Amino acid sequence: MGRVLCCGTFDHLHPGHRSFLEQAAALGQELVVVVARDENVRRLKGRSPDHEEEERRSQVEALGIASQVRLGYQGADFLRVVADLQPKIIALGYDQRPPLRLQETFPEIQIVVLEPYYPEKYKSSFFRTPTPAPGSGA
Repeated sequence: MGRVLCCGTFDHLHPGHRSFLEQAAALGQELVVVVARDENVRRLKGRSPDHEEEERRSQVEALGIASQVRLGYQGADFLRVVADLQPKIIALGYDQRPPLRLQETFPEIQIVVLEPYYPEKYKSSFFRTPTPAPGSGA
């Protein structure tokens, strides 16, 4: 089976994240989790996470599900992470899309989309601190 890689922001860690990690861990012998850097979250999602990267990394590690939890690289090169870690499987959440050029660059890697865990109840956006509207004075 081998190494499984999954990535995410993991802001407001909740039971849906736990289910995602448990499903990913069941796919192989070793689960490596890459937690998104604050700068990458801002670039990809257009907003900052509510919790800083080291806090998010530490919370994922504390679950004890992954063999290794690390921060991603600065910048947009996810393919470098994949090349460095050489997983057999990349596990994606039900709401994640594979990065561009992933399948063509690494055709030997299996991509598995995992099942949602009560997405109507557990989604990080439900827990996010609301951003004040422009001009609201907040």
